[in-house]
Amino acid sequence: MSATFKPLVFSGVQPTGNLHLGNYLGAIRKFVALQEEHDCLFCVVDMHSITAQLVHEDLKGQTRSIAAAFIASGIDPAKHIVFNQSSVPGHAELAWVFNCVARIGWMNRMTQFKDKAGKDREKASLGLLAYPSLMAADILLYRATHVPVGDDQKQHLELARDIAQKFNNDFSSRISDAGLGIDMMVGEEKVSGYFPLIEPLIGGPAPRVMSLRDGTKKMSKSDPSDLSRINMTDDSDTIAKKIRKAKTDPAPLPDTLEELEGRPEAQNLLGIYAALSDRTRMDVLAEYAGRQFSEFKPALVELAVEVLAPITSEMTRLMDDPGHIDAILKDGSARANVLAEKTMSDVREIIGFV
Repeated sequence: MSATFKPLVFSGVQPTGNLHLGNYLGAIRKFVALQEEHDCLFCVVDMHSITAQLVHEDLKGQTRSIAAAFIASGIDPAKHIVFNQSSVPGHAELAWVFNCVARIGWMNRMTQFKDKAGKDREKASLGLLAYPSLMAADILLYRATHVPVGDDQKQHLELARDIAQKFNNDFSSRISDAGLGIDMMVGEEKVSGYFPLIEPLIGGPAPRVMSLRDGTKKMSKSDPSDLSRINMTDDSDTIAKKIRKAKTDPAPLPDTLEELEGRPEAQNLLGIYAALSDRTRMDVLAEYAGRQFSEFKPALVELAVEVLAPITSEMTRLMDDPGHIDAILKDGSARANVLAEKTMSDVREIIGFV
């Protein structure tokens, strides 16, 4: 990415059900690290939450819970922008433009739509199909350059790049005439465009946390078994109980990562320990190789409680004062709106809206 685009990170979390350890390790913990070196926008993407389920019991409460988790985990809402998506109208406006840029064939290829829509796609909402277009708008409304994503969202980010590139190409002469183009590198070629081609930020020892009951399935809020996940609101005793009951196999931890192949539950617990301790999986294996899970699990319990208990406590304190959370979101929304309106003013000029 050319330095002519100022590096900016956009991050979003959907307010659907309780946050769990997978959300924390796969997203929020990364957000906290990113804020040290980047300008960041941290968004509660509440508009996305109605794509698959229109009516929610307490969407406001869930939205506040995500904001509380951001802040309790260490995100600074004074230095960075913490806000909820629906409070910035530009998200919906740019999403409509991108609906007209994107092709139906692109949307039909999205793996996540196929998974969520199931066998009867005709009953899926149009919003679920167009979800990646809104995601592209979320990021590009701020002309963000980088997005931390898990493996399951990488395809959507690639589609956002396609949308940005098609918009840049379709309106290239108008972008140039209006003096709105910015140089960027595509491979070894220098090109000009209005929207940056977003880069994913993927990494960490546990980019994808799996179920504690089945190491082949992703940890999920929708899993009927509460023992399958560690919720960010779980107390210390509940965390300990869930880790003790986590599915494992009878073999001890091996000496190498290669020997973990075919042992998904062992891989998962090792990855969780590595991520919580900010170490590599190989470093953890070097310490615990040859030991049984009866020794490893208590160590994991101690670590998990040490890391998560302070966050849970602070989340509870913040949630007891919803007015304070709302004030933070309102301030963040106002600051986000300033950036968003600049982009939408340019886009309206480029398209030709009066």
